Amino acid sequence: MPFAINETMGQYSELFMLLAAGTYTVAFIAFAWDLAKSSRALRAIDLKAAGAAGTRVPAMAGAGASAGSAAGSAAAADSVATDRVDSHLAGPVGRAERPSSSVAKRGGDASGAGQTADADMRYAAERRVPARVAVALTVLGVLIHAAGVITRAVGAGRVPWGNMYEFLTTGAFVAVAVFLLVLIRRDLRFLGTFVVGLAIIMLVAASVAYWTPVGHLVPALQSYWLIIHVSIAVLSSALFTLTFAMSALQLVQSHRQKTVAAGGADKLGFMRLVPSALSLENLSYRINAIAFIGWTFTLMFGAIWAEKAWGRFWGWDTKEVWTFVIWVVYAGYLHARATRGWTGTRAAWLSIVGYLCVVFNFTIVNQFFNGLHSYSGL
Repeated sequence: MPFAINETMGQYSELFMLLAAGTYTVAFIAFAWDLAKSSRALRAIDLKAAGAAGTRVPAMAGAGASAGSAAGSAAAADSVATDRVDSHLAGPVGRAERPSSSVAKRGGDASGAGQTADADMRYAAERRVPARVAVALTVLGVLIHAAGVITRAVGAGRVPWGNMYEFLTTGAFVAVAVFLLVLIRRDLRFLGTFVVGLAIIMLVAASVAYWTPVGHLVPALQSYWLIIHVSIAVLSSALFTLTFAMSALQLVQSHRQKTVAAGGADKLGFMRLVPSALSLENLSYRINAIAFIGWTFTLMFGAIWAEKAWGRFWGWDTKEVWTFVIWVVYAGYLHARATRGWTGTRAAWLSIVGYLCVVFNFTIVNQFFNGLHSYSGL
């Protein structure tokens, strides 16, 4: 009977995971819709401002009388105001600013349709319906996802991160949950497409490539250190996921800013909803610093667990080596940026390399390298 109950709970868990993936997919579409709609709205404001300025200049040139001069002065003032609106929407070359409500109202019919993010990534008064719908769907998805994780834990009678399937499903849940928690204080909805997209990829990979039925753990994993060590690793990996998305956007935003500064066409209008490359870099650096502390504890607690399980703190097992490699890469990132002046694209690439090492460690190493940490469940 207990086996039947466990199997049933495992089936419920898989159903919840499927529903969560479907909900995330709709949320992903809503986030993408928000970016596309807001980009079109900002472009419409630009064209309207440019058209208004173009029609008023000839009137000023043809004015000779005093009345005409007064009209020309009024038109000039109106044109300057329009230019200011457009300038505030576009923001300076070095940063992308979100206009205030008063400025948005002066922008005409497109007011509040899609505003660019400010440097502090704070919420403005404007209502972006697609973004709000996307966040609501993501909240619904994470609740369904939590039900899937909990039922898996109940069915297994333990914490649900004993193999690759469980680590991916739990890791995706934590990544989305951390994203939603950060949304309480910071307007990071521009990251929604990337974070939710990564969660979908993780759930699909877990179900297709790493599915493992509910079962007992190998003896080496039957320890309270599993809860301590792996939970911190999952949380740190979730934070690294956020910084990976920020670093990727930083590279795109940096290229866009250089192109616009050189007089080129702005072909990435949706990036006006994203803060400047410098703002992304600064926030990514702070989150990476927190995640690095968590990864340090992951390494330390893993060594303590190894001593309890195998009688030695370090044995140069493949998993141990790559956990240390990740620590070294992020330590180098923090050190280079803080003391060596490695900012901009070099810092972004270091952060991306660090995350690629995390992905390699939890996929390729677990699946293809034999060792004491071969717990993929495959």
